[in-house]
Amino acid sequence: MSLSHTAAEYMLSDALLPDPSSSRAKGLRLELPSDRLLKFVTVGLPLFLVSLAFAREFSAGSQISCFSPTNFTGKQSAYTDTACWDSLIHHGFDAEGRAITKSLWALKVFPYSLLVVAVLMYLPYLLWRYTAAPALHCDLLFIIDELDKSYNRSVRLVQHMKRVQQASAEPEQFWEEYERARRERYFEFPLLERYLTCKQHAHALVFIYILRNLLLLLFLAATCLYLVFLHLNIFFQDEFSCSIKTGLLEAEPHIPSLIPCKLVFFSVFQLISLSVGSVYVLLIPVVIYNALQLCQWDKGLLSVYEMLPAFDLLSRRMLTCPLNDLNIILLFLRANISELTSFSRLNAVSALREATANKEDIDTVIDFMTLLAGLETTKPKH
Repeated sequence: MSLSHTAAEYMLSDALLPDPSSSRAKGLRLELPSDRLLKFVTVGLPLFLVSLAFAREFSAGSQISCFSPTNFTGKQSAYTDTACWDSLIHHGFDAEGRAITKSLWALKVFPYSLLVVAVLMYLPYLLWRYTAAPALHCDLLFIIDELDKSYNRSVRLVQHMKRVQQASAEPEQFWEEYERARRERYFEFPLLERYLTCKQHAHALVFIYILRNLLLLLFLAATCLYLVFLHLNIFFQDEFSCSIKTGLLEAEPHIPSLIPCKLVFFSVFQLISLSVGSVYVLLIPVVIYNALQLCQWDKGLLSVYEMLPAFDLLSRRMLTCPLNDLNIILLFLRANISELTSFSRLNAVSALREATANKEDIDTVIDFMTLLAGLETTKPKH
């Protein structure tokens, strides 16, 4: 055996991918990077700001300051602050002089409403995790494993072709047999292609993904409308008139009918609401973009694997409407490209193929590896 054939045999042996380890199943990402960013911001931002508001409340003490009459004792002033904070009802007069009341309770429950917002923003993630993620995990694990196996089968096929060619007395007959095998699709991988075709006609994953984005979009819009309602009705009134002439104090003549009060935490709540509202408004186009990316195919990944013999899911125009589970799987395959070992090698071969002058002689990875194996000297030139 010549030195070139020995070197080619070692090269082909090194081209085989190692057996996948058990850590692959644990390392799969079941969320797209943009979805992970949305979850972190939409859930983490209100929790972070609410924690700051609660920390300020505990450190500053009373959240209200009422201007009690000068004849009030310290206990009476403390009682006035507590009573006005418990009621949070503004007593005023309209343009015709009639008495009106306005509840400011939304300010008291505002930190807790942000906690509810954080829980609502987490619900779409839970929906995806418990309804779609298990099936997606199985799909990704099987497809990644089959793609790597398809690459290994191609390498082993080249090794076999190399041995057959070396033992063949008539090189032209060998290449005729090879071309006939390609025409009759002896090199195809029916299990993987049929599985991907089956996923192209399924819509469970894409339905849950669109539902997840619609729920997130709904919750973002509802939160923004809620904050706008607070600003238009309450968040411009940091002072109000409080009445403590209730119960046992209703008949006391020395107690004024209305006591002016000021909300100490008002500016903090304004800043929190503006921060949450502005960030959520900016996130709405991101959610819309995540949903719209399902309207086009990610053909870059499968086109690389078309270098494998008879893997022509794209060339046979099997990709029709992109709103199906196969498109979702392609997006998550792109997100888990580090787990797909064969992609980097085929991508390098594809780049070298683009730089090759005689591109018509390199149709698949079989042809490319055949050239590397030293068989190009015996392949008849067309």
